[in-house]
Amino acid sequence: MENHTAEENNKSTPEGRDLRILNRTHEQPFAQKKYLEINGSRMAYIDEGKGDPIVFQHGNPTSSYLWRNIMPHVDGLGRLIAADLIGMGDSDKLSPSLGEHRYNFATQKKFLFALWEELGLDRNVILVLHDMGSQLGFHWAHQNKQRLQGIAYMESIVMPPQASDFSEQTLEAFKNFTPDKVLWENFIVEHFLFSERKFTAIEQAYYEKPFLIPGEDRRVQLGSDIPMNGKPEYTQEIVADYSAWLAKSTVAKLYIQAEPGLFGRGRLHEFSSKWPNQQHLKVSGVHFIQETAPDVIGKALASFVHSLRK
Repeated sequence: MENHTAEENNKSTPEGRDLRILNRTHEQPFAQKKYLEINGSRMAYIDEGKGDPIVFQHGNPTSSYLWRNIMPHVDGLGRLIAADLIGMGDSDKLSPSLGEHRYNFATQKKFLFALWEELGLDRNVILVLHDMGSQLGFHWAHQNKQRLQGIAYMESIVMPPQASDFSEQTLEAFKNFTPDKVLWENFIVEHFLFSERKFTAIEQAYYEKPFLIPGEDRRVQLGSDIPMNGKPEYTQEIVADYSAWLAKSTVAKLYIQAEPGLFGRGRLHEFSSKWPNQQHLKVSGVHFIQETAPDVIGKALASFVHSLRK
């Protein structure tokens, strides 16, 4: 796939949702959320349309709100699903009595995979993944190859990362991902997410809403268990297993690379860029490229879906 530049698109969907140009982002969620009780807690998700599933999965510290300007581009091309991870978005918080590790990868997997099972993701699933959501989504794909039709991914955990994979500036930012900074200053939202571009007050309010109360309501932001330098070992093994599979799998893939990016550079990019049966799109941005290049990403995703569902 050739690289794309932003261009105006004034078309609208039957529901009246504008397909917006790059950086003219819409402030409201794509659709009203639904709720299911999963493992004794309520999980929020978007579930719109009919047909084979297109499943969007956010990471840390966002929610399904992240996809609000991407999803309109594939409206009408399938059943659009986007969950809020447990503890994020409008999904329930887990009790602090469960301990400081209550939002680890194993817990997120237990809740998300159970929700997806309830939603009946049985066949021809296209995954659209970002950040920690990619670690969950790639793992699910590895375990459910027979249900999979394709994977689109951006700023994702494509292999076990090492500190040397990141710039000095990024490593300095990571040093602030501490309990004090996250729980009491909301650092990841206020200084990491909101550094991507200038957000409107309404957009900020949607992203801040799950984390308004300082302290344990923000604990989920510390629980992603993305392996770094081999730790934690259990997610290091999970990522190594699925990355070895993805490097050989012929499942259709769309790799959306952010430039300069965080996870789409150096050794990580060299590895994932060689995966078979893969289209490649490069967009300008750092990490939350859904907020800086939504129209370009949305058009590329629509083209990818069309290529699989002719």
